[in-house]
Amino acid sequence: MVAPLAGLRVVEATNWMAAPGAAAILADMGADVVKVEPLTGDAVRGLIRPPRVPDGAPDIDYSFTVDNRGKRSVAIAFDEPAGADVMHRLVAGADIFLCNLLPHRQARYGLDPESLLAENPRLVHATLTGYGINGPDAERPGFDVTTFFGRGSVTDSMTEPGGVAPNPRTAQGDHTTSLALVASILGALRLVDSTGEGQVVEVSLLATAAWTMASDLSAVLIDGRQPTKRDRRHLITPLANRFRCGDDRWIILNMPEPRWWPGFCAAIERPELLDDARFVTPRDRFDNMPELIDLIDEAFATKPIEEWGRIFDDAGMIWGPASTMAELADDPQAAAIGLFPEVEHPGGSFRTVAVPIGIRGADIAPGGPAPLLAAHTTEVLEGLGYSDDEIARLAASGAIGLAAESD
Repeated sequence: MVAPLAGLRVVEATNWMAAPGAAAILADMGADVVKVEPLTGDAVRGLIRPPRVPDGAPDIDYSFTVDNRGKRSVAIAFDEPAGADVMHRLVAGADIFLCNLLPHRQARYGLDPESLLAENPRLVHATLTGYGINGPDAERPGFDVTTFFGRGSVTDSMTEPGGVAPNPRTAQGDHTTSLALVASILGALRLVDSTGEGQVVEVSLLATAAWTMASDLSAVLIDGRQPTKRDRRHLITPLANRFRCGDDRWIILNMPEPRWWPGFCAAIERPELLDDARFVTPRDRFDNMPELIDLIDEAFATKPIEEWGRIFDDAGMIWGPASTMAELADDPQAAAIGLFPEVEHPGGSFRTVAVPIGIRGADIAPGGPAPLLAAHTTEVLEGLGYSDDEIARLAASGAIGLAAESD
C-alpha cells in the first residue's frame, strides 16, 4: 500500500491539541512531520489523565500520542537568535508550515506568512487560531471549551431550559477543527501544484463551530430567532428522543417522520396508543407530549437496552445506544472498521484511536508512538547540515534542546 502524503515535509510549531491533531493526521497519511517544541516541551505532555496500568508497565503518555504519533521532536528556543536561524533553515526545506501562534507572535519570530513565503515561495503556511486572524479578537487566545463550544454557541445549543451548561470532554472541538485544517491544507497543496505559488491557510475554532451549527444557524441568519429549546418531554416528536431502558441505559431514537409511528407502537407493545384520541395525529402527539413520553418511558423501563436493540433491528427502527467510552472501546463494529489501530512501542504495542480518513487501499495508520521531547533534534539538525560541534554550541547557548540521556 502507498501512503497518500509520502514525501511531504511538514514543520509544525504547535501545542495543545487542535493543530497538533491536524499534523498527526498528516503523519498518519505518510508525511514526514517535525514537531518543533519549546525547550520545556508541549504544554500537553503529561497533562491528561493516564490510564491505570499494571505495576512495571512502560511509562507511555497515551493521550499525548493521539495528537503526536509518528512525528519527530525538535526543541528550539525561538527567542534566541541562533534558535530562530535554525527554525528558518528548517522551514526553508518544508512543504507545509503549521502553527497555532497568534499573529503578533508569528511576526515577533519572523514566522508570519510574508516572511516565510519570501524564503520558501512554494510553502503552504497554515495557521490555526481561536478567533481568526482579523477583527477585534484576532489576538485573543482560545481553547475549544471557550471558543468552539462557548463563543461558537455549541454549549448553549446543548443546554436544556433551566439546565446547567454541559462541560464537554477534552478536545472534542479541537479534533473537529483538526479535520477542517487538514482539508484546507490539502486544498492549498493542490493550488501549489497548479499555480507554483505558496499558499496561506487560516482556520479557526470559531469558524469550525459555526459550520458545526450551520443547520440551525442558517435560519438564525435570516430571521434572527433563537431556536426553541425543549426538554425531552416537550420535543416535536416522541420518535426523535432518548429513553431510559430497564437496565438504566439510555437508547436514542431518530425517526422524525410520522410514518414510523405505527411500527414503533407495535415494537414497544403499545398498540393501544394508535387509537388513543390524544395521540392520533402528529399535532395531537405534540399537544399531549408530556403524557405520551410518560407512557413510552413506562414501556422502555420493562426491558434492557440489548433486548430493545434486537426488537428495533427486527422492526427496521433507527436507534443507537448512548454508549460509554468504555463500551465504544469494546464495540465489535468499531473493531471491524479499524477504529483502534495498534501502535508499536519499544515497551509493548498499545491501541489508539484512528484518524477518520479513509482511502481504499491507501496506507493510513500511526507511524509509531509520540516522540520524547527533543528526541530528534540532533538527527534533524544533521540533516540540515549542522556539524556535531555546531549542534553542541547551539545546545550550550540555550538555542536548542537535546534529548535527555537515558539511564
